[in-house]
Amino acid sequence: MKIESGVEYPLLGVRWYGQGAFHRETVTRESSKATTVYRVTAGQFIYNRLFAGKGSFGLVLPEFAGAFVSNEFPLFDTKSRRLSVDYLNLYFQQGRVWDYVEAASTGTTASRNRWKESQFLAHHIPLPPLPTQKRIVEVIGAVDDHIAALGAEVEALSAVLRRRRADLITDDSGEVVRAEHAFHFSTGVRRTPDRADGPYMTPYLRSANVGYGTLDLSDVLEMNYDPAERKKFCLQYGDVVVSEGSASANAVGMPAMWRDELPGPVCTQMTLLRLRAREGICIPEFVFHWSMWAYESGAFLDVAGGTNIKHISAKRAKGMAVRLPPLTRQREIAVELDAMGSVLEAARAERARLREVRTGLLAGLLNRSIDIDVAELEN
Repeated sequence: MKIESGVEYPLLGVRWYGQGAFHRETVTRESSKATTVYRVTAGQFIYNRLFAGKGSFGLVLPEFAGAFVSNEFPLFDTKSRRLSVDYLNLYFQQGRVWDYVEAASTGTTASRNRWKESQFLAHHIPLPPLPTQKRIVEVIGAVDDHIAALGAEVEALSAVLRRRRADLITDDSGEVVRAEHAFHFSTGVRRTPDRADGPYMTPYLRSANVGYGTLDLSDVLEMNYDPAERKKFCLQYGDVVVSEGSASANAVGMPAMWRDELPGPVCTQMTLLRLRAREGICIPEFVFHWSMWAYESGAFLDVAGGTNIKHISAKRAKGMAVRLPPLTRQREIAVELDAMGSVLEAARAERARLREVRTGLLAGLLNRSIDIDVAELEN
């Protein structure tokens, strides 16, 4: 339909990786470049032609009935006596299918590649009898219910841990000191072209390697650090690395602890702050939990300077307030919070394992290498 003046049109998008449709924005004739939109109906199958290779497929849920899409989001009604739309949606949740679609998409540039409606309609899918389709949907739905329950448990455990960490780290019985009196601060070296090769190539961590309490070591780069620099910037077990800057406020101050995951020496780049416990004053585990609290509470973000890209300078970080309990109490705090963290990680690991099971189960049910009757008995 043509967009009319004075009317608001809620537009849908489709998330990547099979996450389905969502309300993207509401436009008017004055705010939209489009002149035509298409009304959706609950239960329709939808995909994004531009990002089909990223798994941008899904269903129009009942809450989106009456919303609209542009012509980049084709809509389809299945012949319900032959094809369950839920079964169709499951088929397009597979990574191997996304890879095929990505390879088959065409366009003038990679960023404008599209999987066109004609390609979608010509695509072959396994089509068992309708009762079997529905049973497959029910089996995968049961697994999804378990994953959702684990997700809720993870969220609840995470919230409890954050609250308890805040209570312990901000306990007013601890002496208030400047952070520099509790921790040693250091920044790494700047990455420059002259460090791209040399006799002392050394692995180093950068902001991209630091997540929320975790390290991603799947892509560790190297640059040349001379022996004196290695000694100065080398990580020690228990050091806490903090992402000092980012265009995303959510990433500023994100911390993780180094536990000798890689053989040394491993150093740091300037994009990280390194916090190290002062011997006899602080323990590494307390440094980590204080840093986690400083990130979770926004204390790190509060001391970050900059406009578009926020940066935590070592100078600002050194002046942050730390409520420092005695060493014995620090150990007690660490034991309690580490135990809670272990329970949380176990729940996350179980959720990840179940997601892998789902992937294998779905592929097996669709290619018939797994018998639906056996799958029902196991679930």
